[in-house]
Amino acid sequence: MPSSLLTTQRAMLALIQSGLAYTTDPFDKDRYQKLQTLLIQQMAAAANVATADLTAALTQDSGYITPKIDVRGLIRHGNQLLLVQDIKTKLWALPGGFADVGYTPTENVQREVWEETGRHVAVQGLITVFDTALRVDIPQPFQYYKLVFACEITDGQFEPNIEVAQTAYFTLDNLPPLSQNRTTEEQLAQLMASSTTITVD
Repeated sequence: MPSSLLTTQRAMLALIQSGLAYTTDPFDKDRYQKLQTLLIQQMAAAANVATADLTAALTQDSGYITPKIDVRGLIRHGNQLLLVQDIKTKLWALPGGFADVGYTPTENVQREVWEETGRHVAVQGLITVFDTALRVDIPQPFQYYKLVFACEITDGQFEPNIEVAQTAYFTLDNLPPLSQNRTTEEQLAQLMASSTTITVD
């Protein structure tokens, strides 16, 4: 794991939140809460975001803190791949999002692809897992495990929705502006060069 201030801060925040979840001593709880406040203030200042917004985002989980799971679908058409354009930022990424509780990894990526693209897909297998904490050049408060699955369209068509403005196929040498937190050019090149997948339930 790369050593960086953000990596250390994420690890500290996870320990603090675990301590808050499991301690029964009111004095320890108070200490943990004060440490949490100081740490989030530091992280907010470094990221130039509002402390209240970052507090709301980083303290919504309770119990033992683990990395978040993000699922993405790689849909190929020859040497092209399908991307979706975020309706707010206008940036592009592989279709996908957070994994929901109650679904298998395969069901999660099928659900996400359908919600964003209007297409039903058959999942051929897991291509790779990207750890966002390894990308110190793209700092994010959370650590994500990004599971990317090879998918094949079975039916459906795109209709604009609350998340996605449009979908389109692109080649690696003609990519649109990418949402770096979601999908990078390096990731797409690695995915398009891969020919093996792992079966995941």
